[in-house]
Amino acid sequence: MSREEKLLERLRNSQRDNSWDFGELCHLLQRLGFEMRIAGSHHFFRKAGVRDVINLQPRAGEAKPYQVRQARDVLKANGML
Repeated sequence: MSREEKLLERLRNSQRDNSWDFGELCHLLQRLGFEMRIAGSHHFFRKAGVRDVINLQPRAGEAKPYQVRQARDVLKANGML
Protein backbone atom coordinates (compact mmCIF):
# COMPACT_ATOMS: atom_id res chain seq x y z
CA MET A 1 0.00 0.00 0.00
CA SER A 2 1.48 3.37 -1.02
CA ARG A 3 1.82 6.34 1.29
CA GLU A 4 -1.05 8.15 -0.45
CA GLU A 5 -3.31 5.11 -0.11
CA LYS A 6 -2.53 4.93 3.60
CA LEU A 7 -3.30 8.63 4.03
CA LEU A 8 -6.58 8.28 2.11
CA GLU A 9 -7.55 5.31 4.27
CA ARG A 10 -6.76 7.36 7.37
CA LEU A 11 -8.80 10.29 6.05
CA ARG A 12 -11.84 8.01 5.63
CA ASN A 13 -11.74 7.34 9.39
CA SER A 14 -13.38 10.34 11.08
CA GLN A 15 -12.13 9.10 14.48
CA ARG A 16 -8.61 10.21 13.48
CA ASP A 17 -9.33 13.85 12.60
CA ASN A 18 -7.29 15.08 15.58
CA SER A 19 -4.08 13.34 14.57
CA TRP A 20 -3.29 14.93 11.19
CA ASP A 21 0.08 16.51 10.57
CA PHE A 22 -0.49 19.69 8.55
CA GLY A 23 2.24 18.84 6.02
CA GLU A 24 0.80 15.36 5.43
CA LEU A 25 -2.64 16.74 4.60
CA CYS A 26 -1.19 19.39 2.27
CA HIS A 27 0.94 16.73 0.55
CA LEU A 28 -2.05 14.44 0.08
CA LEU A 29 -4.18 17.18 -1.46
CA GLN A 30 -1.38 18.11 -3.85
CA ARG A 31 -0.91 14.46 -4.86
CA LEU A 32 -4.64 14.37 -5.64
CA GLY A 33 -4.13 17.22 -8.11
CA PHE A 34 -5.03 20.25 -6.02
CA GLU A 35 -3.01 23.44 -6.51
CA MET A 36 -1.94 25.20 -3.33
CA ARG A 37 -1.93 28.97 -2.88
CA ILE A 38 -0.71 30.53 0.35
CA ALA A 39 -1.92 33.85 1.76
CA GLY A 40 -0.55 34.45 5.25
CA SER A 41 -1.31 31.37 7.32
CA HIS A 42 -4.11 30.27 4.99
CA HIS A 43 -3.41 27.49 2.51
CA PHE A 44 -6.01 27.34 -0.27
CA PHE A 45 -6.40 24.23 -2.40
CA ARG A 46 -8.20 24.36 -5.74
CA LYS A 47 -8.64 21.85 -8.51
CA ALA A 48 -10.21 22.13 -11.94
CA GLY A 49 -13.64 20.51 -11.88
CA VAL A 50 -13.99 20.85 -8.11
CA ARG A 51 -16.29 23.68 -7.15
CA ASP A 52 -15.27 23.94 -3.50
CA VAL A 53 -12.03 25.43 -2.23
CA ILE A 54 -10.30 23.73 0.70
CA ASN A 55 -8.91 26.26 3.18
CA LEU A 56 -6.43 24.99 5.77
CA GLN A 57 -4.53 26.72 8.55
CA PRO A 58 -1.86 25.05 10.67
CA ARG A 59 -2.09 24.99 14.44
CA ALA A 60 1.23 24.05 16.05
CA GLY A 61 2.13 21.94 13.00
CA GLU A 62 -1.16 20.06 12.95
CA ALA A 63 -4.28 20.41 10.83
CA LYS A 64 -7.39 21.62 12.63
CA PRO A 65 -9.90 18.76 13.04
CA TYR A 66 -12.84 20.68 11.55
CA GLN A 67 -10.75 21.49 8.48
CA VAL A 68 -9.84 17.80 8.07
CA ARG A 69 -13.59 17.06 8.09
CA GLN A 70 -14.21 19.77 5.49
CA ALA A 71 -11.46 18.36 3.25
CA ARG A 72 -12.96 14.86 3.59
CA ASP A 73 -16.42 16.19 2.68
CA VAL A 74 -15.07 17.91 -0.46
CA LEU A 75 -13.20 14.79 -1.54
CA LYS A 76 -16.25 12.58 -0.96
CA ALA A 77 -18.55 14.96 -2.82
CA ASN A 78 -16.23 14.81 -5.83
CA GLY A 79 -15.68 11.05 -5.83
CA MET A 80 -12.05 11.19 -4.73
CA LEU A 81 -12.46 9.35 -1.46
